Amino acid sequence: MPNRLANETSPYLLQHADNPVDWWPWSDGAFAEARRRDVPVLLSVGYSSCHWCHVMAHESFEDELAAAYMNEHFVNIKVDREERPDVDAVYMEAVQAATGQGGWPMTVFLTPDAEPFYFGTYFPPEPRHGMPSFMQVLEGVRGAWVGRREEVAEVAQRIVRDLAGRQLDYGKAGLPGGEELGRALLGLTREYDAVRGGFGGAPKFPPSMALEFLLRHHARTGSEGALQMAADTCEAMARGGIYDQLGGGFARYSVDREWVVPHFEKMLYDNALLCRVYAHLWRATGSDLARRVALETADFMVRELRTGEGGFASALDADSEEEGSGRHAEGAYYAWTPGELADVLGEDDGQLAAAYFGVTEEGTFEHGKSVLQLPQDGPVVEAGRLASIRERLLAARGRRPAPGRDDKVVAAWNGLAIAALAECGAFFERPDLVERATEAADLLVRVHMDGTARLARTSKDGRAGANAGVLEDYGDVAEGFLTLASVTGEGVWLEFAGFLVDLVMARFTAEDGSLYDTAHDAEQLIRRPQDPTDTAAPSGWTAAAGALLSYAAHTGSRPHREAAERALGVVQALGPRAPRFIGHGLAVAEALVDGPREVAVVGHPEDPATAALHRTALLGTAPGAVVAVGPPRAADGSGGEFPLLTERTLVRDLPTAYVCRHFVCARPTTEPDELADQLGVVRP
Repeated sequence: MPNRLANETSPYLLQHADNPVDWWPWSDGAFAEARRRDVPVLLSVGYSSCHWCHVMAHESFEDELAAAYMNEHFVNIKVDREERPDVDAVYMEAVQAATGQGGWPMTVFLTPDAEPFYFGTYFPPEPRHGMPSFMQVLEGVRGAWVGRREEVAEVAQRIVRDLAGRQLDYGKAGLPGGEELGRALLGLTREYDAVRGGFGGAPKFPPSMALEFLLRHHARTGSEGALQMAADTCEAMARGGIYDQLGGGFARYSVDREWVVPHFEKMLYDNALLCRVYAHLWRATGSDLARRVALETADFMVRELRTGEGGFASALDADSEEEGSGRHAEGAYYAWTPGELADVLGEDDGQLAAAYFGVTEEGTFEHGKSVLQLPQDGPVVEAGRLASIRERLLAARGRRPAPGRDDKVVAAWNGLAIAALAECGAFFERPDLVERATEAADLLVRVHMDGTARLARTSKDGRAGANAGVLEDYGDVAEGFLTLASVTGEGVWLEFAGFLVDLVMARFTAEDGSLYDTAHDAEQLIRRPQDPTDTAAPSGWTAAAGALLSYAAHTGSRPHREAAERALGVVQALGPRAPRFIGHGLAVAEALVDGPREVAVVGHPEDPATAALHRTALLGTAPGAVVAVGPPRAADGSGGEFPLLTERTLVRDLPTAYVCRHFVCARPTTEPDELADQLGVVRP
């Protein structure tokens, strides 16, 4: 019999709909049932492409004995962290505070009042590596609930008090300036892995937001060290197994320091962020590698993540079925042996491919298989032959059982994808990518936005989910719309972004200017989440600050500028101390210090000279510059969609560009070269 998850829309929840566990979705009814039965709540949080979530589900949640014990002694709630990031954030903070670490699957035991009292992540089916078995945990929690109820209540209340005491007080901090940004660069330099690229040790995650900061810092200050760290890290990742050398796109992280063996799930947010980073690296340096990776990643997103409604799916699983075995294994879709290469390519091309992609007899992964890489010392291969090898291997891989796809459309991550695809389309003269970005934006407006511009967090099959958008949805979608406005010259996207940032100011902002992750009228949890630090994607706090700043630059709105400045106080406080964890805030602060610059291109759309100035403006490296393009205003001032175009006229009846910053404007120019000099455009 299916449980209560059978009617949910989340692919992750639906994966558990046939478990013998009597799962509930997160709801008031579940907690009411726990109070009625006087039992604790077992909260299990994960997501559909999480490898260890699948492992624990198979080992424990599909086990009849474990399920029977769970059903008798607990009310069991299953949460998709991608649908309810607020629930995930609140209880993950408790897990990390209590254990010093966190991750998914997350397992938390709660009182019927939703107060946590015991925590963990993955629990094995039998004791292992110092961990108790899942049944031991269940029996221990049950015993404490029955025999030591007062102690449980005291622990739960203390945890809730401790969480409440973690309230942030960064609203009164001053603005981040050049000094704080320089100290943040120094902090990143200390943690930089000069041999392998990236920061820290294993596991090693793509530092997307820190890389964007480094590129912007170089653009503003000329720091060669910042550019070198960004370029070397990007090359190391692009040559490693974390990058799909056949199909494009990045895996979630590398289990080693060398970027060799990935955790194979592919997430939309990683690929959108990295696509944009590589495009910006190309813009700064003209690097052929950066151009190739940006385009391959954009094409991967369109080919493998685009949904029938025009949005982008959340993720591809790490696991897939091994050919001929009938069992699922991590990385089965992506790994190769030398023999498999030879079977597809023939002996000569198989040997060449093994040397070129670093496939060895011993293997770099499991069971003698290797993840494809591009070793520095690999052979030089003629371009046509290499293209043929790649094409044949990709076709052969396509005949393997493919990883599952989470078709849930998350508003925030689609906002990131819209920005990346719009810029790639503009930079590399790929109008099809701009079209895909526009179609995703249309979906967000049609399906995710209601009549008051409030956002739904998710949709599936063209139907909005029940969960309200959180701050990152508003910030990232607004950023996507603002980028699309700059690229297309369609002012409607600026208007939609304005609706979203107005809601940020009205519904997410505290009196001191700090930002909450949930709206004022959102469901009340044991704590209102408020986190300015980046996770795998930009924090909602700094994403919203960036959108507010860009919107203010487009419109001249002082209230939006002041809201952005107040929100960025957190960067002054945290940037020098923890730069790896507030990289997006540092990138936004670079735009603040630089202006950001406001670029207005006035000219008739059909004039090639207008297009040349517009393209030059978009290729400018000035941090966070905003671009408006459109025809000259009519004599009565009507007809303009962008405030930046107000009172802008043609010079000598030619398309003209205006660049302003800090209330000062440069000389209007009709020459792309002069505009390039004003915006720091790199000439290959």
